[in-house]
Amino acid sequence: MAVAAEGAAYDVLVVGGTGVDTIVLVDELAVPRGDSRSVPPIRDYVAHTGNGVALGFRALGLATAFIDFLGEDAQGRMILERYAEAGLDFHHLPAPAGTPRSVNLVDREGRRFSFYDGRHPLDLRLPEEFYLPYVERARHVHVSRSAHAEPVLADAVRLGRTVSTDLHAWDGEEASALPWALGADLVFLSAAEVGERIPEVMRRILAEGRASLVVATDGAAGCHVLQRGEPEPRRFPAVLPERPVVDSNGAGDAFLTAFLHRRFSGAPLEECVLAGSVSGAFACGSPGTHEELIGAPELAAAVARAAWARPPVG
Repeated sequence: MAVAAEGAAYDVLVVGGTGVDTIVLVDELAVPRGDSRSVPPIRDYVAHTGNGVALGFRALGLATAFIDFLGEDAQGRMILERYAEAGLDFHHLPAPAGTPRSVNLVDREGRRFSFYDGRHPLDLRLPEEFYLPYVERARHVHVSRSAHAEPVLADAVRLGRTVSTDLHAWDGEEASALPWALGADLVFLSAAEVGERIPEVMRRILAEGRASLVVATDGAAGCHVLQRGEPEPRRFPAVLPERPVVDSNGAGDAFLTAFLHRRFSGAPLEECVLAGSVSGAFACGSPGTHEELIGAPELAAAVARAAWARPPVG
């Protein structure tokens, strides 16, 4: 770990981001003509980004805690059952509007589009007296891009913890993401909404914020990585998947956890990227969200077998 908290109980604390995904398999990401269409069975999965990061870190052998709001509803009970089965150290406060949900359309190539309900009230925040004891006991803190988790950023930094976050498909301009973009040490995002502006956006994060590293994942095109002090991002290709791609839900979370797992151990950048790419590809090979989590031995073996789709660029 880059920063050690003496007597820390957790390698990683994950803050915010649990819910339930409803997955609908469709032929293509478009509304067909007519008013109905038969589809394969529609299923619910315990999901969302904090869930994937917390379960992913735990599967890789890191002592992990997860805190969030949770509804006192059927979805909340489903989540608690999943975490009890997984042995995840999860602590929560009641969510006044219930458990967040999303409906994800997944096409035949595994691509997805999500409708996220974002039901937490805009002024909802995790209280300091709840989250601070967990931050104090953690070596590293991952803060999900959820408004109710924002206060944790400053306190984690104040206490000397390294902080990571995932901006997801941020467009590089929308102001609500700036506290995370500029407040974390390790910033991950998707290039989906940024396109050719990704170098500009990554440079802005480093120039205006505290980050030492920015990683932008780009699906089958691989990823871009920019470290402080470097003029331009390095481009890395994706790895060749070992099994067919059926569902890309959770791939970004899987990339992040494996990348940071290697980084925490002091591995060079290229090894971190390869581990993240392998883990992301693995996640795409199973249906649902965060249903199959790669463990440390399986990740090491898959990395040893991995082949880049083409040599790293830059």
